[in-house]
Amino acid sequence: MGAVESALRKSFKIQGAGSHTYELVENWGPLPDHVKYGNTHGVAEDSQGRIYLHNQSPTGHSMVVFDGDGKFVTAWGADFCKGAHGLQLSKEGRDEFLYLALSDEHRCVKTTLDGEVVWELKYPQEANVYENETQFVPTNIAIAPNGDFYIADGYGLSYIHQYTKDAKYVRTWGGKGSEAGKMNCCHGIYVDTRGEQPEIVVADRANVRLQYFDLAGKHLRFVTNDLLFPCHLDQRGDDLLIPDLFGRVTIFDKNNNLITHIGVTPGAKTIPNWPDIATDRRIPGLFTSPHGAIWDYAGNLYCAEWIPQGRVTKFRRIS
Repeated sequence: MGAVESALRKSFKIQGAGSHTYELVENWGPLPDHVKYGNTHGVAEDSQGRIYLHNQSPTGHSMVVFDGDGKFVTAWGADFCKGAHGLQLSKEGRDEFLYLALSDEHRCVKTTLDGEVVWELKYPQEANVYENETQFVPTNIAIAPNGDFYIADGYGLSYIHQYTKDAKYVRTWGGKGSEAGKMNCCHGIYVDTRGEQPEIVVADRANVRLQYFDLAGKHLRFVTNDLLFPCHLDQRGDDLLIPDLFGRVTIFDKNNNLITHIGVTPGAKTIPNWPDIATDRRIPGLFTSPHGAIWDYAGNLYCAEWIPQGRVTKFRRIS
C-alpha cells in the first residue's frame, strides 16, 4: 500500500456529522470458505441483533447470517440464489419473518428466519396489467403496521401491488412515467412512520426522487433534493437512510433534509467496469454501488453493495 492510499484509507475511517458520526469497522463479516457472495442486495436485522444478507450466491447460500460482531452464524437459500434481491424483516407477534423479492424469478416469498417458505406469490394476475409473468420483476417489499404489504415491481412495469397480511390481493397503482403517481423503476419501497399517519415512500430510482403515497396509493408529494440514484430506504427514529447507487449513503432528517452523506465516492459510476471495479480501487469506507442499507438497534450502519463478488460494510455509530 502506497503512502497516498494509506492516507486515504485513514481519512475515511471516521465519517458523518453531529449525531450521525460513524467509525468504519474494517473487515467486518468474513465468510467461511464454503460460502461465497454473488451480488449483495438486501440487508436486515432480527430481534437478536443478527444481520441477514440477501445475495446471488454461486455456492447456494442466498441468505447469509452474522451476529452483530461479524461472526458467521449460518447460510441457506439455494432455491433463491438466481433472483435474490429485496429483503424486509417483519415482526408479527412473537414471530419474525423474512419477505424476499426474487427479481429474476418473477416471484416473492415469505419465509421463517431459517428459510422455511410460508407462502409464495407469483405475478398478480388480478391487477390486469401484465401479459405474462416475465413482465413482473419485483425488487422490494414494504410492510405496514396493520400487516398489509406492498410489492414494488421495480424492474418490471413500475407498479405497486398491495396485499393484506394474509397475502390476499387488494389493489395496484402506478405504472411507468414521470408524472405524479407514476414511477420509473420503483426500486425501493418502505412504510414511513415519522409523520402523523404511516405513508408509503418509494425510491423512484430512474426519476431520481422519492415519491410518497398514502396507504391506499394516493400520490402525496415528491422529494428531489440530495439524491443521485436512490435504491431503498430504512428508518430509525426521525431519520431516513437511503443507499444511493452512484456512490454514497444518504441520511435525511424528519423533514427529508440532508443530515450527511456516508462513504462518498464522487463519480463512482465513471470508474472503469463499474460496478465490477478492480479490487484495488475499492477503498474501505468508500462506497461504489450501495444497494441496501440499514441501521441496527444501536444505530450502527450496514451497507450491501451491488458488486458481483459482494461487498458488505459496517459503520459503528460513535455519536
